[in-house]
Amino acid sequence: MNPDLHTHSTASDGTLSPTALVELARQKSVTHLALSDHDTIAGLTEAAIAAQQAGITFIPGVEISVTWQKKLFHIVGLNINQTNNELNEGLITLQSIRLKRAQLMGERLAKRKITGMFELAQQLAGEGMITRTHFARALVEKGYAPDVGAVFGSYLKPGKPGYVSTEWAALDEVIGWINGAGGVAVIAHPGRYRLSGSWMRRFLTAFKEAGGSGIEVVYGQANPLDITNSRRQALAFDLRGSIGSDFHTPENRWSRLGCLPALPEGVQPIWELFQ
Repeated sequence: MNPDLHTHSTASDGTLSPTALVELARQKSVTHLALSDHDTIAGLTEAAIAAQQAGITFIPGVEISVTWQKKLFHIVGLNINQTNNELNEGLITLQSIRLKRAQLMGERLAKRKITGMFELAQQLAGEGMITRTHFARALVEKGYAPDVGAVFGSYLKPGKPGYVSTEWAALDEVIGWINGAGGVAVIAHPGRYRLSGSWMRRFLTAFKEAGGSGIEVVYGQANPLDITNSRRQALAFDLRGSIGSDFHTPENRWSRLGCLPALPEGVQPIWELFQ
């Protein structure tokens, strides 16, 4: 097996269409692929059709934004039923929040004489949702920064001109949506939250008590220490392990599609829970 259970397409902030994403997965010998766009399932049908034609086992997914203890987390739902009403209603609410955030970001940048960013970000997003990444690409295009990473540091992080504090869905609510849709809830890229050990234990406890099932043990940009820590957390809290690159674009050499090591010894794979 060569699974990649965390990827993005143009339905959110990826640069490849669902079909092009699947084709790249085929080229990279991915055997099991999950599309998990931010707060939307708009790309799943297209990706599923392409995956069937490519001979890839497709896992329908979504990455949902969560606010817990005033902190942002991302929870990936895997093997979901995309027709589930409660899940769809929850995602519609989050999409509305995203649109309002984007409008506020445009207004705040305009106050700093950086005009037209909402409109350009909307154009770059096309039929997908407007995300901070689209604003970053817009600012790069207009010459305000040399690359997307520089934009986040100068404009889109807390305390910067384009940052908008946002209240997302509650942790137990999101896990309820995922479980209700027949899926499994997985903590995305745990090492990126920069939590202390005590805070991480509190979060893992809340996640487990709410019905969470897994944690990404191997993920894009994870170093060996990150993987060791995630393995320890999976074993300590009886969580299944997942593997996902968090792929957004071929231009990012740190999150390459289908180029991840296997789960470390002792970690039970999340895909054993898929029906």
